[in-house]
Amino acid sequence: MSYIYKGKEYSIEKPVKSISVNKLNVAVKDQSGVKLFEFSNLHESKKFLSLLYKA
Repeated sequence: MSYIYKGKEYSIEKPVKSISVNKLNVAVKDQSGVKLFEFSNLHESKKFLSLLYKA
């Protein structure tokens, strides 16, 4: 699955093994490794998590 954030495309492969959240940072561990997403405000990080949980 792919996500577009601030003009960049991020792809996350299923299955997601773990998700770590620290205020504005979200780390997602999938089959290909760990990807770090850095957000500029809390609303954006929560919106991203919502999209991730629905997929």
